[in-house]
This record gives sequence, C-alpha cells and structure tokens, in this order.
Amino acid sequence: MNIMNWFKKKSSEQSDLEQKLSNSSDYKRIEFVNQKTNLRFQLAFISNLIDESILQKSVLPYLLEQAFQSLEDIVKIVPISDIQISEDISLVEQKIFNGYVLLTIESTNKTMAFIAAHKELVRSITTPEIEFSVLGPKESFVESIGQNLNLIRKRIPIKELIVEELQVGKLSKTKIAILHIDGITDKENVKTVKQRIGDLQFDMITDSSYLVQLISDNGNSPFPQLLDTERPDRVAAILAEGKVAIVVDGSPQVLIAPTTLVEFFSSFEDYFLNWIVASFFRLIRLFSVAFSILITPIYVATLNYHYELIPRDLLITLVSSRQLIPLPPILEALFLELTIELLREAGARLPTKVGQTMGIVGGIVIGTASVEAALTSNVLLIIVALSALASFTTPVYKMSNTIRLLRFPFMIFAELWGLVGIVFCFCLLMTHLLRLKSLGRPFLEPIYPPRMADIKDAFVRLSFSQLSTRPSYLRTEKPDRFNKQKAKKKKDIDE
Repeated sequence: MNIMNWFKKKSSEQSDLEQKLSNSSDYKRIEFVNQKTNLRFQLAFISNLIDESILQKSVLPYLLEQAFQSLEDIVKIVPISDIQISEDISLVEQKIFNGYVLLTIESTNKTMAFIAAHKELVRSITTPEIEFSVLGPKESFVESIGQNLNLIRKRIPIKELIVEELQVGKLSKTKIAILHIDGITDKENVKTVKQRIGDLQFDMITDSSYLVQLISDNGNSPFPQLLDTERPDRVAAILAEGKVAIVVDGSPQVLIAPTTLVEFFSSFEDYFLNWIVASFFRLIRLFSVAFSILITPIYVATLNYHYELIPRDLLITLVSSRQLIPLPPILEALFLELTIELLREAGARLPTKVGQTMGIVGGIVIGTASVEAALTSNVLLIIVALSALASFTTPVYKMSNTIRLLRFPFMIFAELWGLVGIVFCFCLLMTHLLRLKSLGRPFLEPIYPPRMADIKDAFVRLSFSQLSTRPSYLRTEKPDRFNKQKAKKKKDIDE
C-alpha cells in the first residue's frame, strides 16, 4: 500500500502531509518485502536526522528476515527499546522530525510504528571558557540536552532528582528540562517555572538566553534575573541548595532560579579555596564592581563641582595634565569610555588571536595618541583603564555587560549635579533593585529583606561547618543541610 493512500485513508485533512514531506530532498520513503511472509512494508524518514547504521544493523535485517504479521510483532523482533505504536496522524510530523523512522505495513490501515534512530551530533566536553577555574573540575556543558543531563545526574545520583521535560517554540520545538530535588526544593518555585515556560508564546527558542528574557519577572531590567552557568558542578551544588535548574537543548548554558544579586559576583572556585582566601577574593570583586561604576563619574563630578575636595598636590597634577585639553571632563570621559567599549566589541567579534592583538595594540596606540594629541589627560586614561580592568572581575558575563552600561548614566548625573547627582542616580538604582524579583523572590536578599543567616555565604564565604542551613529565601522543605553539632566534632584516631 502506498503511504500516500495510507495518509488519505487516515484523514482527508492530513492528506497533504506526504506531499509536503516529499518536497524535501532529505525525506526518504522506501518499500521493502519481508522474505518470510512476502508482506510489504514501507519506511519513511528524514535521512539527515537518523543514524543510518542503526537502520542498517538494528532495523532492516530483522524486518527483512524475521517473520511478522502485525506491528505488535515488530516490537518483539526489532532490538530497539523505543518503538511506539500509534493511530494518531498528528504525531507523524513530530516524530519524523525528531529522528524516528515511520513504519507502515499493508496489512493494517489504522496503526503505524515509530522506531527511534536518532543521530546524535555531540560536541566533545571541553574546559569552561567563561567560568574557568584553576582548581576544581574541568568539564563544561555542551549543546546536547542528553549529555548535559548526564553530567548533572553523574554528580547527583539519587532518585529524588526529578527531570521534567517540556517542548516550546512553534517552529523550533525546543526540548527543555526542568530539574529539582524532591523533598528539598520548594514546590512553588517549580510550579512557577513550569507555568511560565508552559505559557510561552514564541516561535523560535534556540538558546537559554531567550528564556532569560521571556520568563524573567521584569523583562525591561538590564539586570539578569536568572543565573546562567556552563559548569555542571555549580548546577549540582545549587540544586542541592534547593533551587531549580533549566536545561535547554542546543544551549551550553544552564539557567538557575531563583537567584540574588550577590550570586553574580561569586565564583564557584571560591568553594575550592580556604574560606579566608575565598572571602578576600569575593570582597575584592565587590569592591572592583563599585570602583568600575563610580570612579569615572567621581572624576567628572570632582573636576566640575568639587575640586576643593582634591588634595593640593594632587590638584596640581590634575591641572597640569588638563591644561592643554580643549574638552570638558564629561566629553573627555565619554570619549575614552566609548573607545574602550569599541575595543572590547571589536576584540570579541574578531577571531581569537587577531582579537587579542587588536585589543592590546589598539589600546596602547589609541591611548598614547589621544594623550599626545591633547584629547584626554593621562590621569583619566589611567582611571578608565583601571575601571575597565575592574569590570573584568565579574564572573558572570551578562552581569559584566550590565556593569559596563551603568557607568554612563552615572557620568551624566555627575555632569549635571556633581556628587549629588551620583547619590541621586544611586538611589534610583537601589529603588530599581529593591523592586526586582527572581521567580517572585527578592533579588537583593540578604540585603533586603535583611537576613543575617544568609550573610555567611553572600559577601563572604564562611567555613563549610558554618554552612549547615540552606538559604532562607528559598523556603526549602528541608532547611538543614547537615547536623552542625556533629560537624564540629573532630576526633583523631587515637582519641
């Protein structure tokens, strides 16, 4: 029986499905005859989506040489676990384009079988490029959702780790996996994530970055409200805290929710170091962020309105460095800041080796030339260079972009009202942050609302013996991670 006739018998509304499939050159429909029963059967598939070795070794030899009369017999003779029998014509398009082989036989007009023969094109696991660490594991996520789930389950080999799969995107049909640990994660967080992803109305989801913008509490905020990471060890650790992970097929970044502002300045390498050293580095990062945002606006405000605050010896240096500069401080600062941003963007878009050379040579040449041409002062050049360097200490790339953006409104307010303008802009920023939420949880926790119990792993990281409870804002079903009293008892073998 021709498969076109089979489609027509099934449903007149779906009779054009075979014609549409036939328009693609990689769609194949082949008819075979069983050698034992002389029963005719047809296989239909997309050649680029199936593994032909599976078809040649695990499917065709059994269908040609083993006797069968019905699709139920095929389930018994073909050594593939994923064989689905259905009468639903609407599944044909979905299954074929997900790497299944459609099997029909002439003895039945109502049912069909889908045989799994997916072709897995998986990039090899490499070291993390964005969240690289000297200590700790050197594995990073890849673009295959199956491989990524394997990396996570390998680290949390328990039955309580629940994986729920959804499909989003009218055109892309992207698979999304929602992970949480049953008995620890607050069910409300899981429900919120599933509801937001399930309600999405978007045709193409190609990366987890789309979800960050689509399911965030405030899509108009420059601050990312979901943490993305390429490290399986970080995802495993955060799942153990009681958070929800979102894995998107085709994306090497896994999303974590809910999250807080201070988490974006915490590197997972902090947990591989002594707690005193880790706390010092974490404080250095927070200071660097404040320095990166405020140092250039303070320079503009001081020279315009508050030069009396500058020590006399330093003031002489500033005046001498600016005596030939025709531009006001704000234009001088904007010129250098925009130059740095141009160098960053050009270096990021060029091939790796060319981009590195471009950044180094361009920075030296442009910086030296601008000072010699009396367009900028050498003092401001040092300040802007230090500000750019400080912004690189942010471990999460998306937050680093936000930090780069924040300098510009602060500079404008500094030009308008000096230090008062900087304070006013800071108040606007804090008002925005106070209103932000991540999955309905406060984004500024533990600063607001103040929770002293969560400070121990926010601005600093205390020793592991002190981290006996999970973050209180997560409202986990099991707040305690371990018995704190037993953890403090340390006995030598001779005691």
